[in-house]
Amino acid sequence: MTDHPHSKAGTKTDTGWKSCLYRGRVTHSRLTPFRHKFHYRVFSLLVDLDELPVLDAGLRLFSHNRANLLSFHDRDHGPRDGSALRPWVEHHLAAAGIDIDGGRISLLCFPRLLGFAFNPLSIYYCRDRQDRLAAILYEVKNTFGQQHGYLLPVPADQQPGAPILQRHDKGFYVSPFLPMECRYRFRLNEPDESLSILIRQDEAGPEGKPLLAATHNAQRAALTDATLLSAFARHPLMTLKVVAGIHWEALRLWRKGARFHSRPTPPLEEVSIWSDPALANGRHDK
Repeated sequence: MTDHPHSKAGTKTDTGWKSCLYRGRVTHSRLTPFRHKFHYRVFSLLVDLDELPVLDAGLRLFSHNRANLLSFHDRDHGPRDGSALRPWVEHHLAAAGIDIDGGRISLLCFPRLLGFAFNPLSIYYCRDRQDRLAAILYEVKNTFGQQHGYLLPVPADQQPGAPILQRHDKGFYVSPFLPMECRYRFRLNEPDESLSILIRQDEAGPEGKPLLAATHNAQRAALTDATLLSAFARHPLMTLKVVAGIHWEALRLWRKGARFHSRPTPPLEEVSIWSDPALANGRHDK
């Protein structure tokens, strides 16, 4: 891998690693048919997949595929069989006709804390050899042990600093209180000193009403043993809080009268690939 001096997220500052830590807040807002909102503070890792062996060797409180206070395990992501993640991502990029030519792949996710983790959403940022963001792979998990990915290209004329706007029809069951006939609309920035992610879930159709808005806003910190220990001290039960929070908020929605939707058969393919003429032409939904 060649270093890219003009890259943004996790540039070779501070520790010298492209990987970093983000501390921030996740907010969920139910918009229809009634208002329901909750938020919680979290910290995430943005891990350059090629740096995992170096991070394992350079940090005392973090390990790759080994137990530690905080850790990253390949089997929590991708094919979930413990194999390396980069070939899996590149396989799906090739299926979408996207060649990043050895460019770097960074994964935003929650780490394991004391051996436990649950990631409702993990995001792969895939860059080409010129360090231009070429595609984003959204990896979604539900509390039934299932997982599905959405792979979306980034327009070739995407302007630096401009928000990345993408969309995809919903194809994977997540919440029992949201219908399947929906469309996701994504608005996010390239991770830099700050992280900003907005995901809207709208009813299907051009005039579909907004049902849900989820945001994740955070600030970057260098990835060191000190920042990892500080993040753990502030959020020692983060994994439990995320899982318990999902079920608690589901109970609150049920008590408010939210309609229950049965769980359908999951998609046959592990990743849905979106080929949208609007994206190919550099146009986006607002």
